Amino acid sequence: MPMAKRLIAALLVLTLLGLLVLALLPAPVAVSVTPARRGPFVEWIEDEGRTELREPYAVTAPIDGYLRRVALAPGDSVALDQVLFELEPLPAAGLDPRTRAQALGWEAAARAQLAVAEASLAARQTESDLANLEYERSEPLHQRQLIPAEERDRRLARRESAAAATRSARSAVEVARFELEAIHALIEIAAGKRAPDEQPVLAVRAPVGGIITRRQRCCEGPIQAGEPVIEIGVLERLEVKVDLLSVDAVRVRPGMRVDLERWGGTEPLRGRVRLVEPAGFEKISALGVEERRVPVWVEILSPREQWPTLGEGYRVEARFVLWEGEDILQVPTSALFRHRDGWATYIAEAGQARLRAVEVGRQSGLWSQISAGLAPDELVLVRPGDRVGDGVKIAAEVEQDH
Repeated sequence: MPMAKRLIAALLVLTLLGLLVLALLPAPVAVSVTPARRGPFVEWIEDEGRTELREPYAVTAPIDGYLRRVALAPGDSVALDQVLFELEPLPAAGLDPRTRAQALGWEAAARAQLAVAEASLAARQTESDLANLEYERSEPLHQRQLIPAEERDRRLARRESAAAATRSARSAVEVARFELEAIHALIEIAAGKRAPDEQPVLAVRAPVGGIITRRQRCCEGPIQAGEPVIEIGVLERLEVKVDLLSVDAVRVRPGMRVDLERWGGTEPLRGRVRLVEPAGFEKISALGVEERRVPVWVEILSPREQWPTLGEGYRVEARFVLWEGEDILQVPTSALFRHRDGWATYIAEAGQARLRAVEVGRQSGLWSQISAGLAPDELVLVRPGDRVGDGVKIAAEVEQDH
């Protein structure tokens, strides 16, 4: 075989061997990278809360009675001392046929007793008139000494006794008349009828000016003392209650800044922690996990004009600002993982992934502070998979707006 053909054959064999070796080499792993950056860093805790009134005013019925229809409705404005609702005395209970028959008998007896008392009064009045006449006749006779003083004194005593008996008989007539009227009223109203124009009315007034937030009773009917009727709230004093996990609540202090977001408006509202309650409670999460929660109360500092439609019981997302820094080196939290006794990340260097131990400071949401181990603008691998290891070739794609 000529030498030229041998050289060509050798080159073909070497080319095929090279292609085979390249085909057997592992392909670079496609990864996403982002540069470590310096900038503002905020450590925060976020949880869902709800608006509540700091001082709700529940207006209840002060006594047992009959509630008249409540005209005020939720959303209505009320002024201090405005009449909220009115109470009447309870109507009498209806009488069964037997009791009604007895009452009619009592009425007849009362009428007869009144007649007896009136007859007795007439008799006593006649006796009093006669005793008074006899006394008046005896007075001139006594002055002319035609009758002794003892006779005049006896006639005076009879006149006084007859007058007293007349007053007693008149009182007996009044008592009999009152008893008859009471029985008659019992029979008349025992069917449950009311006479509003004749009944005394108790007007319950507003203890504070504000907005009606709830109306527990609207229709007329019997009501017991202490039963709630209307609730009044001053929406300018609206607050946000957030039930934080106890491990988060211990890091919150009164006076901390709170950003209230996703409440329905276009701009977040400014808030401030007013109180971290000293007692927690147990709550079962949606996944059935027992959690220890602590109520935290947040004041709304933004003017009322910025949240005019926010009411009681509305959902709000509260972000508690624990710490802020202006020029902080930080990387996405998804670029970090535990390695041995500390933290590590992969950096992109000359087309390969290189393991780098780092010191992590504060963590907040998607970003973490790097205290040592990285320089600004070094490219770190975001969400490295199982195929990535120290020295593995990578095909990196930069995520600019991570």
